[in-house]
Amino acid sequence: MERDYFEEERYIMAQKKVKAIKGFYWHLFWYLAVNIFLWVPIYSSLDSDEGFFQFGHFATAFFWGIGLFFHWLGVFGKNIFFSKDWEKRKMKEYMDQDLHNFEE
Repeated sequence: MERDYFEEERYIMAQKKVKAIKGFYWHLFWYLAVNIFLWVPIYSSLDSDEGFFQFGHFATAFFWGIGLFFHWLGVFGKNIFFSKDWEKRKMKEYMDQDLHNFEE
């Protein structure tokens, strides 16, 4: 009975993770699609005297890109710097250090 509960919990957590990853990839798809849709007419309507690289041409991509970055960070980057492996290594390091200090 208890094993079924933990198995169901694991399934639900995996399902949430997959849903979050899928949501990010859809966000990325729409980011690319909309920005390409915006840039093609801008690029094709420019004269040779006008510069393509003006902030107004890239404002949508820039600000939406910031939001996309934070979405990526929320989905994939929760433990970029301080992962579970890092925690285990640090705990072992401190435990070994304390053991060494205790033996002296």
